[in-house]
Amino acid sequence: VQLQASGGGSVQAGGSLRLSCAASERTFSGYNVGWYRRAPGKEREFVAVISWSGGRTVYAESVKGRFTISRDNAKNTVYLQMNNLEPEDTAVYYCARDSTIRRLRLPPQMSEYNKWGQGTLVTVSS
Repeated sequence: VQLQASGGGSVQAGGSLRLSCAASERTFSGYNVGWYRRAPGKEREFVAVISWSGGRTVYAESVKGRFTISRDNAKNTVYLQMNNLEPEDTAVYYCARDSTIRRLRLPPQMSEYNKWGQGTLVTVSS
């Protein structure tokens, strides 16, 4: 099982990007999927998570109102729409799949994800 993150790039502040996380097989069904990021010189931090049903989402305070996470289970893909980007959003973004099927508690702790994508770089210039 592999996760492939894509959609990163360079934009100016105020711009938008949409990240995608595609699974190599039907591996998202029944699992929460999250996005994390690691900025230069900083620890990896939580960005957003979507429940296995798609009915619940949780966001970090720093992205709330600007980012939207969604999923298309038929396409085995989770998206992160990022609007009104700020230089502080510059980071490598990673998607990850929860280790426990149909976990109800959101968000999972970072240690509770067992499948990670390779990361996609987002650079926001001022």
